[in-house]
Amino acid sequence: MDNLATTRMSSKGQIVIPETIRKRLNLKAGAQFIVVGEDDVVILKAISTPRMDTFDALIQQARRQAKAAGLKRVDITKAVSKARGKK
Repeated sequence: MDNLATTRMSSKGQIVIPETIRKRLNLKAGAQFIVVGEDDVVILKAISTPRMDTFDALIQQARRQAKAAGLKRVDITKAVSKARGKK
């Protein structure tokens, strides 16, 4: 059962991910995670950069959704300016 292991938290709040799990998930030093905690549950979700072909598909989907919603480039520019606190 390689998907189950125990570990301990250090006094600095660091947790070691067991080697068997790191190898199976191909986790390397510097890997980044989203951490979700609720009640007595802590979940780590590895953050991975999408492959370029996946990213291209995401961009196309966003463009289709924006077009269907009637958004124009000027709407996006205004929204970005507003979010950045500019007029």
